[in-house]
Amino acid sequence: MRIVSYNVNGLRSAMTKGFTEWLQEDPADIICLQEIKANKDNVDFAQFDKLGYDHYWFSAQKKGYSGVAVLTRIKPDSVQYGNGNLQSDAEGRFIRLDFGDLTLINTYIPSGTSGDERQTYKYRWLDEFFDYLTELRKTRPNLIVCGDYNICHKPIDIHDPVSNKNSTGFLPEERAWMDKLFASGFVDTFRHFNPDPHQYSWWSFRANARNNNKGWRIDYINVTAPLKEKLKHAAIYQQVKHSDHCPVYLELAL
Repeated sequence: MRIVSYNVNGLRSAMTKGFTEWLQEDPADIICLQEIKANKDNVDFAQFDKLGYDHYWFSAQKKGYSGVAVLTRIKPDSVQYGNGNLQSDAEGRFIRLDFGDLTLINTYIPSGTSGDERQTYKYRWLDEFFDYLTELRKTRPNLIVCGDYNICHKPIDIHDPVSNKNSTGFLPEERAWMDKLFASGFVDTFRHFNPDPHQYSWWSFRANARNNNKGWRIDYINVTAPLKEKLKHAAIYQQVKHSDHCPVYLELAL
């Protein structure tokens, strides 16, 4: 099973920059998208049909904002739209697909960049999400949780940890939440294979950040411990440029 997670920062915009042509290269069996900023009725999804992908959408109620989608060539047994938390569901931040005894969650965690109110909401969202995962693992232990987490976990995951120590996305409380997630039995699949620095998945549009590789690793595909022995390969596709993010990749032997 080959999985890509990709914050496209506007699906329609990405499609004008070669996203569909990239899909034709067969990058994965399952493509998890975040920040689609679109609804199914205003996207030419016939392009995805032609490539053999079924597609499942959970858009935000607010037009042109947030939203997640999954394109998959592997038919799920069931799909859950939202996780039951009212504001999160209104913002289209969660979709779950079950494939046999495997559960895939595609999520777009709030950023907190617009001020204290949203940062407070981000902490509440993280707590609610952790509780959801803890409860789900009691009956569905084989989890893949991918998406834009909007958090750099360690100094190696950000180009300038000193200057950004007080920046949302690298705050101590956010990083502590990531510590808690991994301590609870999740595996950072990229770091499982790739210990080297300077590998990022998001760059600011400012100051030529991408060309200078002044980035942040905030996009993850994490799995629960029972899947660790099935990990085959993980990568970040920094050369793919339809967004200010790039795709992250995981291959599992199932």
